[in-house]
This record gives sequence, C-alpha cells and structure tokens, in this order.
Amino acid sequence: MAKKWIEVWGAREHNLKGVDVRLPRDELTVITGLSGSGKSSLAFDTIYAEGQRKYVESLSAYARQFLGQMQKPDVDGIEGLSPAVSIEQRTAGANPRSIVATTTEIYDYLRLLFASIGKAHCYSCGKPVERQSAEEMVERLLGEEAGRRLMVLAPLVRGRKGEHVEVFERARRRGFVRVRVDGELMELEGVPALAKTRKHTIEAVVDRLVVDVEGRSRLTDSVELALSEGEGLMVALLEGAEGAWEERTFSERNACVACGISFDLLEARHFSFNSPYGACETCHGLGTQLVFDEALLVPDESVAWSRAIHPLRYGGRRVVIYNKKLLAALGEAFGVNPEVPFEALEEGFREVLLHGSGEVEIEYFMRRRLMRKPFEGVIPMLRRRLEDKESDGVSHWLREYMVRRACPGCGGDRLKPAVLACRVNGRNIREMIGDSVADAAQFFGELVLREQEELITRDVLKEIRSRLGFMVDVGLDYLTLDRESGSLSGGEAQRIRLATQIGAGLVGVVYVLDEPSIGLHQRDNDRLIGTLRGLRDLGNTVIVVEHDEQTIRTADYVIDMGPLAGHEGGEVVFAGPTAKLLKAKTLTGAYLRGERRVEVPTKRLRAKRGWLELRGAAANNLKRVSVKFPVGLFTCVTGVSGSGKSSLVDFTLKRILGQHFNGSKELPGKHRELRGLELLDKMIVIDQSPIGRTPRSNPATYTGAFTEIRNLFASLPASKMRGYKPGRYSFNVKGGRCERCKGDGILKIEMHFLPDVYVPCEQCEGRRYNRETLEVTYKGLHISDVLNLSIEEATSYFEAVPKIARKLQTLCEVGLGYLKLGQPATTLSGGEAQRVKLASELSKRSTGRTVYILDEPTTGLHFADVHKLLEVLERLRDEGNTVIVIEHNLDMIKRADYVVDMGPGGGVNGGLLVASGTPEEVAACEGSFTGQYLKELL
Repeated sequence: MAKKWIEVWGAREHNLKGVDVRLPRDELTVITGLSGSGKSSLAFDTIYAEGQRKYVESLSAYARQFLGQMQKPDVDGIEGLSPAVSIEQRTAGANPRSIVATTTEIYDYLRLLFASIGKAHCYSCGKPVERQSAEEMVERLLGEEAGRRLMVLAPLVRGRKGEHVEVFERARRRGFVRVRVDGELMELEGVPALAKTRKHTIEAVVDRLVVDVEGRSRLTDSVELALSEGEGLMVALLEGAEGAWEERTFSERNACVACGISFDLLEARHFSFNSPYGACETCHGLGTQLVFDEALLVPDESVAWSRAIHPLRYGGRRVVIYNKKLLAALGEAFGVNPEVPFEALEEGFREVLLHGSGEVEIEYFMRRRLMRKPFEGVIPMLRRRLEDKESDGVSHWLREYMVRRACPGCGGDRLKPAVLACRVNGRNIREMIGDSVADAAQFFGELVLREQEELITRDVLKEIRSRLGFMVDVGLDYLTLDRESGSLSGGEAQRIRLATQIGAGLVGVVYVLDEPSIGLHQRDNDRLIGTLRGLRDLGNTVIVVEHDEQTIRTADYVIDMGPLAGHEGGEVVFAGPTAKLLKAKTLTGAYLRGERRVEVPTKRLRAKRGWLELRGAAANNLKRVSVKFPVGLFTCVTGVSGSGKSSLVDFTLKRILGQHFNGSKELPGKHRELRGLELLDKMIVIDQSPIGRTPRSNPATYTGAFTEIRNLFASLPASKMRGYKPGRYSFNVKGGRCERCKGDGILKIEMHFLPDVYVPCEQCEGRRYNRETLEVTYKGLHISDVLNLSIEEATSYFEAVPKIARKLQTLCEVGLGYLKLGQPATTLSGGEAQRVKLASELSKRSTGRTVYILDEPTTGLHFADVHKLLEVLERLRDEGNTVIVIEHNLDMIKRADYVVDMGPGGGVNGGLLVASGTPEEVAACEGSFTGQYLKELL
C-alpha cells in the first residue's frame, strides 16, 4: 500500500537538532520560520538532497558520471520519498545565449514550427524562394568569367558527429578519388581517422574543370551527379583572387531566381542562434559586439587631443613614448596643433585619429630610423592589441573602454539573413520572440493555418500554447521571450522553471520550491497559488519554503521552524493543518492572528532637505516618466511585476549615481536629467548576493572585525616574542594555517561514481591553524576558538576592545547574534547575507548624506525579521541618509515615509507613475493596485 506520509527522523543537517517530522504526500506543504531557523536545511539539504541522491544512485554507474550527485544528508532515515525536483530562487546565470524562450523550450518548438511550415523568402529582394533545376545551375555557372577554375562537389555529410568510415568507403566504391573534409581538400586514400566526438562536413569532388561554354555537356553531367549524390544539394568552388576559392551552394529546392542566391533547405538547426548553421557570422549569435566607446576613450574632451585618449597614456614607458611620437607626427602631417582641445577638432581629423588615415602616410622617427606608413587609428590599434592577447591583464584593462552594442551584421537579431527571411503568417522567428508572453499567447491562440499545415504542426502548437499559458499563470505575462535569462530576478527565474516543470506534466514527484512569491505583487499571488495547487492536483507532493501570509493560509499543511534562529533554532515548533497554526503559541501563529504586527507610524516624516528628481526616464518600458525621491527619508518603490520598478531604480537611478560617485562604466537607461546630486555624497547598494563565494569568507572577514582580531592577537606578548605578525592568524596564507588542509579545516575525498566525501583534517582536527599558532591565546581562547564563538558571545568576549566590539555589536543589533563569527559565507541565507552588509554599513561613521538602494530586502524574511530590518533601515534614515527600496511587502510599504507606485500594469501596459506620496495618499488613489491592498492595513 502506498504511503500517505513522507517521514523524516533524526535530521541533523546544519543547525537541525535531530528533527523528527512527517509531511503529507500529494499535498501542498509550507515550511516557514525565522531566517536561519532551519527551513532550507530541512527542505533542500535534507528532503530534496535525499530524494535526488536515492534516485541518482538507482541509475547505472555510466549514467551517474554525467549527473551532479548530492552528498548524503546527516539524517537517520526518510521514508515515503519519491524522486525530488528542486526549483530554487537562483538567477539563471549570465550566459547571454540563454533567453526566456530557450529556457522554457518555447524556442525549440518555434524552430520546429518554422522548419515545418515556414515560407522561405529571398533576403535580398523579399520574393518567395523557388526551386532551381540542374539546367539553371549550369547556366549560372557558365555565366561566370570564362577560364575560371571550377570544382563541383557533392555534400555527403553536413555537420554530423562520427568517424564516417562507411561514408568514405561508399564514396570509394562510387569511383570518387578526392574529397573535401571540414574545408580541406585531400585524396580519398589519404583521409585521416576523424574524431568521433566532433562534427564533420564531407563533400565528394565530382569534377574539376574550367568555366567554358564548350564544356556545357560535361558540366551538366557533373552537376546532375552532384545533385544525385548530395540529395538535391551541390557545392561549387570557383577560383577567386590570389588562389582563394569562392564557395557557392546550390539547391534543387531553394533558390531566388531573380537574385541568383541559393539557400540551404532550412532545418530546425538553422533557426538556432547557438548553431553555426543559423547564427549571424559577425556576432556568432550573440546579437551584440564589444566595441571601443569614444566617450570612455576620451573621458574629458576639454583636454588637448594629443593627451586626451586615456589608454594611450598608460602602458610601458617605451609604449607611451612611441604613442607620443606617433600622435605628434600625425598632428604635423595634418597641420593640427597638438594642444587643440579634443572637443575643438574638426570631424575629419577626429575620424582619422580614431579610425585611421586610410592610404595617407605619415612620417616619424623610431629608433633613429625614418618610418613612413599610414596611421592605423586609435581604435584599430587597440582592437589589434586585444586580439593579440598580450596578457589577461591587458585584455581586462582594454575591455574597460568597451561597451556592448547591437551587432552591425544582424542588427541584434542574432540569425543569418536567410533564416530571418523565412516567415510564418508573415512574421519571422525573431519578430515572434520579440513579443511579450501575453502577446505571444494571444498570437498563437488566434493563429489560423491551412488544413495541411495544421495537421503537420498540431503537436508543436499545442506545446507552444500550453507553455505560454503556464507562464501567464505564474505571473510572467509581461516578460518578452527574447529577454536574457541573466537579467531576470531570482523570483522570475524560479517561476520560469516552475512553468517548465508544469509543462513537463510529471506525476508522483516531490517538488521543493524556495519562496516562489518573490517579486510578485499581491495582485499576481492568486494565480501563483493556483499554479502550485495545479502541480499538487497532478499527483505531486509540493513543499514550499515561504513567508508570504496568503500562501501560508492557503497551504494544506504547515511546518513552523524555530523557536529562534541559528543554534537557537533547528526545531519543529509546529506541524499540522493551517487552521491549527492560527491557535498555536508560535511566533508565526502570533503574527497570523494579529497579536504581533508591524505598526503604522503615528506621524509621517516630511521632506525638509530637498528632492532627488529623475526626469524623462525612458529605459525599457518606462514612458518618459519623471519621479521625485525625498532626500533624508525612506522611500518604497512599488508596483505590479514588470511595471518598471527595476528599470527606474536599477537601470537608471542606480547607474547614474554609480557613474557620479563611483566612476562606474555601466551606462544608465535613457533619461533627461537627475537633479539633486549635490545633496548626496555617496551611494551604497545592499542586495542579497553572498558576502563571499568561498567558505573562507565569513561575517568576521566581511565586516573587518577579523582584521582587528588578528591585529589584537599579533600584539600579544607571546606573538611579539615569536615574531608573529597579523598575517600569522590568517587561514588564507602560509605561515599560521594548517598546510595539510590549506586552512580549510576539512579534506575532500573523491569517490568518483559516488558524491565526494568531506572529512575533518586529521592534522589540525578541523581547527584550520597549525599547533604553534594555536599556542597563542587571549583570555584563554586561541584564534580557532574565537572563530567558533557566536557573534553574541564574541561581543562580550571583546568588550574591552572597542574597535572589535563596535563592529560585532552592530551584527547583534540586526539580529545576527546567533551566527558563528567564522561561519562560512556559503552557508548564510540571502536574508542573513543582506543583514551582514547592513551591519557593516552601520558600523561605519555616517556622513548623513548617503543614499542606500535595496531591491526587495524582505526576500527570505519572516514577519519578525521584517520588523528588525525596518528598525535598521529607519536607523539609517534617522542618521540623515536617504533610503530607496524596491518592495512588494505591505508591512514595509506601510512604514515608508514616501511611496512611488509604478504601473498600472506590467510590460507595455506599465512604465507610468501611477501615484506618489505618503502611504495614505497612495492608498487613496483608485488606479493603484498597491493602494487597494494598502488601504486594508492603514
């Protein structure tokens, strides 16, 4: 009989304290609790890890080597578990080739659609492509210059992996003597063994002749044989300048008679910008190119042109002297004074300086020799240095002067002209992926095809329509299908993966999700909850780590972790139906009942120090909006998903401030001006990204407390006697660390077909330092003991050292006293990492003129954590700083001094300022969706 419960007992992963719990199968279960209470440890590191591990171990050893296998969790046992699928809130990576359409597999089905029923057109004249007979091919070749050497080739293999021994053998039997393999001509008898794992193109040389009208009969026979062997395709090689061969492809099926352009028969791979068969040959399918930007090369145009070009002033001494002589000679050759400001240069000379003098030569002395040659131009010179790859350092330095611009070859469309000329219902594939999800769903919903086309594409269209429908259901209707995956927020990326999983239609699976409501406005939450229920109703177990009140209230079962966080958490304080949680004596229950709440301020603060005014913002979907942010107050930027919040704050305001205060090279979105910069002196962005990418980073190193602790240990008499410097107490460098484990405290043992095993280093027993270093103690503890203290314990331990105590005290004030001082950064949740950053800022001396920008800081935070976060943000504001937050959390919005509400809808229906003012003023605006939900809380 099938089990009705997933039973877990003795779970001790991370801070879990031997947890015993059971979850109902085929139901929607929410795991909630404070940040750091053990929710993710139970859901992902225990239940998902064991479900995935058991499934992978059931596969063959050969299959396992291709799959990432998780380490066995520290748990006594789990029963009733099915194969598990994790859908986390991580972003989709920065690969520019990954877009929304490819991630959801919609693009794969679009490629099939176009390959099946697409109508090929000539990219030159726009006429439909017609078939070409052998006679027409012969006429076209004979129309070339008489006497040109010509080779007729028959394609046998095109871009297929394998050794292709049988292809060569068949060609030999057919009487061919020569072949062209991957572009290289060779005798058939001398063909080397081909790499099995690489793609190869093989063509048989049918005939070698010259263009001559008298040889029409021979050419006709050769062309017909090539078409027969090449299944309707033929390649002609015509001798060009300097012995190079000009390649032309002919097809019996696809060619433009008017322009004489022949096309390949378009297959699904031709519509992929990740395939050499379809990708634009200029940008190789990226749609953009890195180009040197004049504004970055010449940051100050008021400087004399001979000194204005920034990269020419740096490099080795000899390089700088050479550049100086070259520019002096250039000025002399064109009669331009070297002291003329760059901005005063005539357009013609500016073009010569940046792009070269063409055939005009200049004279200059180099090593006592008179040199005479055309001036290369600054940009070609720098491009050559970049392509020469002198060193990684030089390449990195030169890229600082470059920006991404649309590819000149394809205009950003990524594909070859012949591919873009293929259409379905008058539209090409690039135009289709330029639609938003909502528009695409409408287009395919209304698409009418001929009966035969409908029959061919029935299954393909069904998949496209269902995937678009699922994306609408999870609140992503505003995204365009060509949006790069790397630009998506963690919540958007997770909901895309969720839509893909629903489309897969799996049954009997355990789905584990991490806060799917991230980034969703309350208006869109109902659709998401409906999607989760749909996943459950298919016959799956859905486990969601979540803090959203509406999701908790609609769950079938709730597990509340606590009672507090870190070593004070790791226990199940409640497990049962949602109705019983409302009566439970837990922190979550108290907030749900309304016993605890974030109170509305009794008095709203007003702007007294002026305004930061952004005018004419037009990035992405913004419609030339002008927005004011009060200086010295706490502002929330709100709006439905896709309404333009990130375009306004992240793409425009943050980048303008970054350029002004930090010298950032990120170009801001289109705007007219930003007023009020004189009221601020710096900008700090605080997000939920990790405080370090390796376990060597921790709260002590990030806040700078560990530097002071190392200085303290180095100042002890025992250290001075031994000559120990602060570096002795670092686990990142040789000297004081254990060299067996290189300061990690653990060793990795590779298990090949099983997951790697990590064991404590037997030499230092996991303490990271060598014996001599650990002999030095302060108040009875050595450096490793200090790193194992909780931050709260460390604060009282170092109370006599103000430099250290002040930094640690701020960590306690933001609610992180439970963390270990040396806790690896990789084990911190997003909310914990964010509060470490906030604490680091609070510990610094405030100027009272800083602007802080935060994007959805309540992500991963419990009601009680939001309370603490608000106290920290209000403290920053009270010191005179400006705080600007993008947020959906209503508790955060109702506490703000000022609200900027974007909308009214998402995508093309957004980009306008719907309302701005105090929360009460926004709540009074009938056109504001945020105001409608806010009204209930004020």
